[in-house]
Amino acid sequence: MTEQSEPDNNRWPLLEVEALSVAFPVSGGFGVKKRVVQAVNEVSLYINAGETLGLVGESGSGKSTLGRAMLQLETASAGRVRFRGQLITDGMKSDITRLRQQTAMIFQDPFSSLNPRQTLGESIAEVLRVHNKVAKAAIPARVSELLLLVGLSPEHASRRPQALSGGQCQRAGIARALAMEPRLIVADECVAALDVSIQAQIINLLMDLRERIGLAILFIAHDLAIVRRLCDRVAVMYLGRIIESGPTQKVFNTPRHPYTAALVAAIPEIDPDRPLPQHPLQGEPPGPVSLPAGCAFHPRCAHALPACRQGVAPETRHIADHAFACVLDSHSRDRIYPMTEERLHEAKAF
Repeated sequence: MTEQSEPDNNRWPLLEVEALSVAFPVSGGFGVKKRVVQAVNEVSLYINAGETLGLVGESGSGKSTLGRAMLQLETASAGRVRFRGQLITDGMKSDITRLRQQTAMIFQDPFSSLNPRQTLGESIAEVLRVHNKVAKAAIPARVSELLLLVGLSPEHASRRPQALSGGQCQRAGIARALAMEPRLIVADECVAALDVSIQAQIINLLMDLRERIGLAILFIAHDLAIVRRLCDRVAVMYLGRIIESGPTQKVFNTPRHPYTAALVAAIPEIDPDRPLPQHPLQGEPPGPVSLPAGCAFHPRCAHALPACRQGVAPETRHIADHAFACVLDSHSRDRIYPMTEERLHEAKAF
């Protein structure tokens, strides 16, 4: 099959990226050679129709850049993106248009993602009108239907963002995204700015929409408790690379990378009698402009071996559907797993 032939959509994931990289130039000042920040470094992952993939990692790990690059909102420096089997990177403009007509993004800040000069109804109607989703006469009814779908009332259509709470604005942002009738939504830290009670409402809404309309979701977050509840699979990102991925329960219960284990161990506990993690995550990630040799995590890793400190980044290994990029031998599992023992109660109860 050639790159531009019509694909058999049933044979492909809904969205797939292969060795995707995104680089940004960094000015070094007068007389200094320009350098680049490798924000996303040879990432490969996929999302199936109707599934939720969690993308987790510390701030600055490249999660948001990856999400935007997958939707062609950032220019990739290398790699490929396929949507329903169709090559999007270096593809025809019509393919990119088709991608954007079937995908949508929910942003972190619920206020800045909406136009303050438009009412909610005008904001949603604009999407319906620009993309010809319904006839002009049917737009008001469709706006009311979308507001009801996300837990708002049709009366909210006449209000502007500044008259609403953060939770209501985020629901409106989701309604605007759903106006595209997308197959995939990229939710970029979409509950991080909300109160805990409102977070739970938005997560319940996303779970309900996934079941009702078969929506696929890339859920970008740093809160592992939410990811454990919402996501079918999880990918852990560190300094531009995916260092572990697999089914959510498998990654949480038996992490194969010390960074993942440290994140799981750091999930807050409500029991004051439980001890703190024996090896808490220390320090800050190194600068992305000059990454250390070997595994980029080794300066912070309590289990680093000499092999971790030299050469290139570790290759990704696979055990069934569980992938991880770590050189630790099988004996190291006895040192990694205790970091997560009895640390999952908060996530399970969320």
